[in-house]
Amino acid sequence: MSRIEIDARDLLQERRQALQRRRAPVARAGGDARRSGWSAGAEPISDEARRELAEIEAALGRIEEGSYGVCEACGGPMGLQRLRAIPEARYCLACSGNHPVAR
Repeated sequence: MSRIEIDARDLLQERRQALQRRRAPVARAGGDARRSGWSAGAEPISDEARRELAEIEAALGRIEEGSYGVCEACGGPMGLQRLRAIPEARYCLACSGNHPVAR
C-alpha cells in the first residue's frame, strides 16, 4: 500500500467514525436494549451525511481492491493533489466536470 493510500485510508476512517459518532445510540438506565434511545446531542443522520458515508465506504473499498487513485471515467491517474484534497474523489479533475455531484 502506498503512502497516499495509507494517509487517505486513515483520514477516511476518521471521518467515518466522526459521522457515526454523531448518531451513536446511548443505552438508558437498566440496560434494556428495547429502551435504548439517542443521546441529547445526537441527531438523525442527514441525507448529506449518508451520501458522505457512502462515498467514504466506496473510497475505502477502492483502496482495498487496489484501484484507488484511478479515475472511474477515463481510467487515468487522479493526481496526488486531488487525492489529498478530496480523498474520496472518484473522478480526475478533467472528468469531474462531466459528472453532476462528481467528487
